[in-house]
Amino acid sequence: MLSILLAGFGGQGVLFAGKIMAYSGLIEDQYVSWLPSYGPEMRGGTANCSVCISDEPIGSPLVLNPDVLVAMNLPSYDKFIDKVAPGGIAVVDSSLI
Repeated sequence: MLSILLAGFGGQGVLFAGKIMAYSGLIEDQYVSWLPSYGPEMRGGTANCSVCISDEPIGSPLVLNPDVLVAMNLPSYDKFIDKVAPGGIAVVDSSLI
């Protein structure tokens, strides 16, 4: 199973990017889950989503130790970088981090 956590400010496309990843898994006949989490703000609040893509049924959509972290801002990087699984990948927006 591949577990991905995308995080950033609202309006950066974090939820949309996660949805695209989930749809890609569906196209490849994989089991997928997409779990968004965001605040009440329209723009600028925190936003993140968990995406799981697997050959087998997914037990829980919540990603606690992602294989891949996509961090679009410094608060998200600081919050989630220590949770990345050993040997995992962190992709960061270097213009903001």
